[in-house]
Amino acid sequence: MALREDACKIHRGQAAENLARVRHIALNYLKGEKYFKGGIRRKQKKAALDEAYLADILAV
Repeated sequence: MALREDACKIHRGQAAENLARVRHIALNYLKGEKYFKGGIRRKQKKAALDEAYLADILAV
């Protein structure tokens, strides 16, 4: 529920499963990031607002 999966309306072919896998990968990156102390939602928002922080998460 951290990425609002219930609000997604993708049901065509394998798209729902593919998007679920991408969400899972993103969630793993956010959980693995230990520099910023905060919940998943706070880390998500910080990554959306700060490109340097996003680069740090993706470089892990």
